[in-house]
Amino acid sequence: MKFKPIIIVAGEPNSIFLEIFFKSINFKKIKSPLILIASSKLLNLQMQKLKFKKKIRLLDFAKIDDYKLDNKSINLINIQYKTSKAFEKISNKSNIYIKNSFEIAFKIILKGTTDKLINGPISKKNFLNKKFPGITEYVCSRFSIKKNAMLIFNKELSVCPVTTHLPLKSVNKKITKNLICEKVYLINDFYKKKIGINPKIAVLGLNPHCESNDKFNEDDKIVRPVVKYLANLQYKISGPYPADTIFLKKNRKKFDVILGMYHDQVLTPIKTLFEYDAINITLGLPFTRISPDHGPNEKMIGKNMSNPLSLIKAISFLDKN
Repeated sequence: MKFKPIIIVAGEPNSIFLEIFFKSINFKKIKSPLILIASSKLLNLQMQKLKFKKKIRLLDFAKIDDYKLDNKSINLINIQYKTSKAFEKISNKSNIYIKNSFEIAFKIILKGTTDKLINGPISKKNFLNKKFPGITEYVCSRFSIKKNAMLIFNKELSVCPVTTHLPLKSVNKKITKNLICEKVYLINDFYKKKIGINPKIAVLGLNPHCESNDKFNEDDKIVRPVVKYLANLQYKISGPYPADTIFLKKNRKKFDVILGMYHDQVLTPIKTLFEYDAINITLGLPFTRISPDHGPNEKMIGKNMSNPLSLIKAISFLDKN
């Protein structure tokens, strides 16, 4: 194949993902063949419900390298899922279906057919069941990757949390010099290889205004020394900066990436600034894994009103890289 296919795992079957998938493939011409991994029964039910029409081409996973693929139809690898309705409530009923979908995707990647993966949103509460904090960690564990980072990417400004899906009470215990260095190395490597630049990185402090009355101030004892260390190694990095002012227009324009200490410290402002114009890229994997930057959005299921922009951006990124 001239262009490597993009594998798309539909994820949680009772979500908005297939709706935004239908909208995305109608949005623009895509050079890379798309291979959807989902239930054919569910796909047909949702196509009828959402009044979307397109031919479906069923693929045999074992013969995936033998096909001449294009996007004139939906290229589908069927995963069995027992359902009689287009939409149901999210529950652990779909766990085996989701796991089987990911396993097929991983096998295709391990065969060397492609290095491009998109997955739809997953209900962490039901599927991960506290074993992993997020899908980032779930995917990395399957490839024995311990050093990884979650980059919420936008060409104007991206963010990365040092810790991901942790309760606030646990964050300060996880912040270390080694972990901050690990994220910076991964960010820098990604930007050099995929974007062609050495990124300018701002590092945020953990505490409000980077100040603390406690005897141990993480910003003075951990963050500031590691920023100085990395700057001496010629990384374009500075900080720590207070989180409450770094996202002001005149400040954020100076940087390509803002590295925060915890999940909502950087994800809340980036989603406020760009809404759906951002994608979640897992750094550190031997392939590029992206997910649209939103969840299953159970309240919007079946309404045909969901914004497909994040998935469009994910497909476009992989189509070019």
